[in-house]
Amino acid sequence: MKSYGRSKRLKREKWANRMAILGITLVVLCLAVAINTKGSGLRKADLEYQIKESELALQVKEEEERTEELQRYKTYVTTKQYAEEVAKEKLGLVNPDEILLKPTE
Repeated sequence: MKSYGRSKRLKREKWANRMAILGITLVVLCLAVAINTKGSGLRKADLEYQIKESELALQVKEEEERTEELQRYKTYVTTKQYAEEVAKEKLGLVNPDEILLKPTE
């Protein structure tokens, strides 16, 4: 009878081992699926960030060009030539050596 109880106990232990292995396998599979899902979301977010980064780099380049243009304009505004142009256009002034011709009606 002793051998009968032993084989039943061995069968139970084998069954318990199989169930433990099956449980561990299920847990590992669930973790793999969760990691894969999260990883695909991260890859998508990374792609979006790369697109946004390139757009922002383009904006930075455009703003740097605009800054250079404003610097050139700033230096131009301080020149005598600019002051003369503004005086002629907005105030209608002329230089003393210029002759102003007006059309007759």
